[in-house]
Amino acid sequence: MKILKTVIKKKRAAIALWALVCAVNILVFELYSIMLEPLLYSLALSLFFLLVLMTVDYCKEKKRSGERFYALASIVSDWDRLPDPHTVAEEDYQEMIRTLGRTLDAVTEEFNEDRQDSLDYFTAWVHQIKTPIAVMKLRVSEDTPENIAIRTELLRVEQYVEMVLQYIRLGSSSNDLVIREYDLDDMVRESLRKLAPQFVGKKLHLEYEELDRNIRTDRKWFCCILDQILSNAVKYTYKGSITISMDGDCLVISDTGIGIAEEDLPRIFEKGYTGINGRLGEKSSGLGLYLAGKAAKLLSVELKAESTVGKGSSFSLNLAQEAAPKD
Repeated sequence: MKILKTVIKKKRAAIALWALVCAVNILVFELYSIMLEPLLYSLALSLFFLLVLMTVDYCKEKKRSGERFYALASIVSDWDRLPDPHTVAEEDYQEMIRTLGRTLDAVTEEFNEDRQDSLDYFTAWVHQIKTPIAVMKLRVSEDTPENIAIRTELLRVEQYVEMVLQYIRLGSSSNDLVIREYDLDDMVRESLRKLAPQFVGKKLHLEYEELDRNIRTDRKWFCCILDQILSNAVKYTYKGSITISMDGDCLVISDTGIGIAEEDLPRIFEKGYTGINGRLGEKSSGLGLYLAGKAAKLLSVELKAESTVGKGSSFSLNLAQEAAPKD
C-alpha cells in the first residue's frame, strides 16, 4: 500500500492532466452535440496506457524499495553499499549518508581508542594498587581485633578497586570471555576466602555444603557475580547466618540480613540504585548488584532476588543452561 501511494503521488500530475483533458473534451462534445462514443473509446484507451505506465512504475518502485530495505538493515556497518541512485535528489541524499558514515566511523574509532586507553590505564592502576594493599595486609597479619578490622577495610578497598575494572570491562565491546568447564564449589570457596575476615569480624555463621557440580561458564565473570552477591549479603547482615545451597538447578545464596523493601526489589539491578536501606543505613554506590546483573546477562545466567524486610534476602542463579556433569 505504501508503494502504491508513492507511485500515485509521483503520477498525480499526469492523472490530474488526464482527468482535466477528459472533462474538457466531454464538455466540448456535449456543447456541440457530437457523439461521445469515439471520445469515450479514446479516453478509455488513454486510461489503459496510463495504468500500464503506473504498473511499470509500481514494479520499479517495489524493486527499489527492496534494495532500500536491505541497505537499511546494514546501514550502520555497511553504509557505503547503497542502491544505484535514479534521480539527482537520490544521489545527493546518498552522498549525505556517505558523509555521515565516514564521520561516524572516525568518531567511533576515536572513541574506541580513548576507551582502550582508559581500560589500559585502569588495568595497570588496579595491578599497581594491589601491591601496597598486599603489603598492608602483611603488616596486619596478626589476629588482633584492630588488625582484623583493618584487614576488613582493606578487603573493601580491594573490592572497590576490582569493581572499577569490572565496570569498564562490562562496557567494552569485547569482554574476552573464556568459556570452559569449572568446578562450582571451587569458585564459591574462592569468593568465601576473600570475605573470611568479614565473617569473623561480624561473627556470622556460614551454612554451606560441598556443591557437587561443574558448570560451563567464564570463571572471571561468574566469580564477579558471586563476589557481589556474597559481599552484599555480608554487608547487610549484622547477625545470624548466610546460607549457600543448591535448589535443583539453582545456586541459592540466602542471608538473615535487613532485607530489601518490596518497592525496591524490581530496581536493585539498576545502575546507581541503592534503595531505602542503601540510603539510610550502609553507604552504597549502587554498583555491586548492577555489575552482578550485567555479568549474569553476559553469561546468560538467570539471576533472581527475593527478600523480606527484617528477615533477609535470597538470590538465586539458574545454572540449568550452564550445567555440566561432574567427573
